[in-house]
Amino acid sequence: MGDRATARARRPPPSVIVASDTVTFSTSMPKGDLGILTIAQITDIHVTTPDDPLNCARNEERLGRVLAAIHRLRPRPMAIFASGDLVDRGQVEEYLRLRDALSVCEIPVYMGVGNHDARAAFLQVFPAPSVPVRDDAFVQYAVDFEDLRVIMCDTLDEGHHGGAYCPERAAWLSRTLDSAPDRSTLILLHHPPVLSGITWMDPEADSAWIGRLGEVLQGRGQICGLTAGHLHRGFATSFAGHPLLVSPATSIQLTLDLTEVDYARADGREILVDEPPGFVLHMWKDGKLVSHLAPAGDFQGAVYYTKPFARSAA
Repeated sequence: MGDRATARARRPPPSVIVASDTVTFSTSMPKGDLGILTIAQITDIHVTTPDDPLNCARNEERLGRVLAAIHRLRPRPMAIFASGDLVDRGQVEEYLRLRDALSVCEIPVYMGVGNHDARAAFLQVFPAPSVPVRDDAFVQYAVDFEDLRVIMCDTLDEGHHGGAYCPERAAWLSRTLDSAPDRSTLILLHHPPVLSGITWMDPEADSAWIGRLGEVLQGRGQICGLTAGHLHRGFATSFAGHPLLVSPATSIQLTLDLTEVDYARADGREILVDEPPGFVLHMWKDGKLVSHLAPAGDFQGAVYYTKPFARSAA
């Protein structure tokens, strides 16, 4: 414990923006990158403390694998967005361990919160750098990367597993979208407002918060996509007329079982599986968003580029 406390004292925290403001992220694309902007999304990290030894060791190791994979990418992403369930129990000590784990990052990290998080504890460890934020403030903000805006939404309903989107948050999102109607926008949130087919994790389709969020997003031409976490499994669908991607987890994944669940009788089925951790790489180029789902690990190369590709003239 003493070594960890010493490490905290000498490691700078990762760059993180949590204020309810729009942040201009100034960047100049290197010519070698061909105008490609990439940002990585990680989610459902579930960092915890040694009193849960299995999950503490496993989740920190898996986070390390994901961060290493992201730092190996070419070109290197300009930012990492963590879309909630940063820790497992919303405790300050967990956020301190998360800060330690992220101290290796050479890429700015932007964070959102999920149902396993607690805003007050999160903001105690990762305070807003320039704008005062109350302990009960929503963790929502926008970041501009030249011609792409990324909006982090807050769907946390503290003390509950499911998501929420109250009128106050909906009004903020509406104002933020109204402020830049011509800027292409990617929306991040923790809870997917859709049904995945993994019924024990799905929301009620007629939840008020889903309808409220949909009303804000419907017909917004600048939205190029929505992306979420929470389900611990990657999949693609749509919501409110926009493509929606759900990222795989840094932590263990949900078992892909689409059969019905009897909520009154446990049948012993597998519900989580130790598949490799994953992340999403969002690529923005020529006004188009392409999102790659990627497993993280030290995989062996299979084929190498040893002869030039020949392309016939069109």
